[in-house]
Amino acid sequence: MTNAVHVPLGTRAYNVLVGPGLLDRAGEKISPLLARPRVAIITDETVGALHLEALLGALGGAGIEATCLALPPGEATKCWPQLERCVDWLLSEKIERRDVVIALGGGVIGDLVGFAAAILRRGVRFVQIPTSLLAQVDSSVGGKTGINAAQGKNLIGAFHQPSLVLADTDLLATLRPRDLLAGYGEVVKYGLLGDAEFFGWLEKHGSALAAGDSAARQRAVTRSVQMKADIVARDETEQGERALLNLGHTFCHALEAATGYSDRLLHGEGVAIGCALAFELSSRLGLCAQEEPSRVRAHLRAMGMKTDLSDIPGNLPDAQALMALMAQDKKVVGGRLRLILARGIGAAFVADDIDPAQIRATLSDALSARG
Repeated sequence: MTNAVHVPLGTRAYNVLVGPGLLDRAGEKISPLLARPRVAIITDETVGALHLEALLGALGGAGIEATCLALPPGEATKCWPQLERCVDWLLSEKIERRDVVIALGGGVIGDLVGFAAAILRRGVRFVQIPTSLLAQVDSSVGGKTGINAAQGKNLIGAFHQPSLVLADTDLLATLRPRDLLAGYGEVVKYGLLGDAEFFGWLEKHGSALAAGDSAARQRAVTRSVQMKADIVARDETEQGERALLNLGHTFCHALEAATGYSDRLLHGEGVAIGCALAFELSSRLGLCAQEEPSRVRAHLRAMGMKTDLSDIPGNLPDAQALMALMAQDKKVVGGRLRLILARGIGAAFVADDIDPAQIRATLSDALSARG
């Protein structure tokens, strides 16, 4: 059974389909979008080796011709040279404005290909087929596209909504355990920012989800997508409430920059650590009880996830240097850092009047715990 989550954005509204077996039905789902029976697929080499043949078979079965480009895997692919490569290739393949580009992959491919589609011919439609848990619950939904800059993560991009998202939960079975758990960091985020009941459900069923329970995976992805869709519908371009979706991300992006966007720290791992730090800072400021960050960490540890700065291998810069990296965050307004803090699990809010000394002290304590 497939769940459908509608993202109501007027003429740019679309559905996110969640469930097993969707890749094999991609042809029938995408065919109604096409002005002509031809698509362009951009994936990465790792995902392509796993899933491209099945996608081509599904499209071919619906009479859809496809041309393909496979990029190197990894966060480093979200860069200017690969963006230029995508756009040049799409132009060489004579992709027209009424055509559809398919992003087959995780968050890196979704962000990069979505941005290429946004700027190609001033906007070409695209379909997201997210293959990682992180992409299924977060980056494939909401229209944020972009690439990284030397100065920070996702600083170059555009809002460009997909025309359809096919989140095939069967594809999660091909993920490495580490990648699945990294994506779970984004799932936990949704419970922490606005649904305490969902967080409680995760505490009970997270281990089953990680172990491969299909129903648990479909429910977690569907609930996460529904929460994001609701927020995006109210605040598409992040003028206010949508910033809540960045719980943990300001810390995360600084840590990713500090580790060189490398395999030392995956994005979802940084989100999990960032959420724990956000709750620790909230407790330090007296916004929530100390039991709240303890409960957050307890669940992350129970899932076998990275929870603290001490879980990141190698050296990290000092608190002042991490603060400087945080200052490059997109949510800085008028030179003031906006953080997502919480009054408790399920009760996050946007704060822009936090004493920098308190943030620095939180980071210093976390760094000291590394030993």
